[in-house]
Amino acid sequence: MAPIKVTEINLAQRHQSRMTMISNSIKAIAFKKQQITQVFQKGDEVEVASQEYGFIGSYYTATILSTIGAYHYRVKYKTLLTDDESALLEDVVPAAEVRPAPPHQHETMSENGFLLYNMVDVFANDGWWFGFISGKIGEEYYVYFPTTADNIAYPPHVLRFHQEWSNGKWIFLSRQGGINF
Repeated sequence: MAPIKVTEINLAQRHQSRMTMISNSIKAIAFKKQQITQVFQKGDEVEVASQEYGFIGSYYTATILSTIGAYHYRVKYKTLLTDDESALLEDVVPAAEVRPAPPHQHETMSENGFLLYNMVDVFANDGWWFGFISGKIGEEYYVYFPTTADNIAYPPHVLRFHQEWSNGKWIFLSRQGGINF
């Protein structure tokens, strides 16, 4: 067996360090409440950030049905069903868990593929889950989810670059700075 080279150890340490740094950043974003920078109206398309244990770091598309007081909305989810699965789920959610629906990303944005460490959302289990690219095998990208510690492979068509709603505008957190495979 060939001895492990110092450069291989350094690369592994840098990779682990970068994974830890990005994981901490994602956890900080996922656990914070959204900035309340706008009032939504009936019919507005939004995403609701779950703050429920096991679902933190996930976003679900919904439509605003009504305002309830100053700090809550009644929403109707587009992908979540009632317990008996007979209808789309309606719920009252805090305004701090609601953000506008992000702008649609054109397929050309990911035409060249995602890069190692890009922050992405994955459409799975009826919502968008926030993680980062941790590897690639063949055409599938591995996405690590710091809030659940899962590392799962996905085809590129269920991925989008992660965007954060900040000070009334959308910000791409990492379309640059990734590393090619």
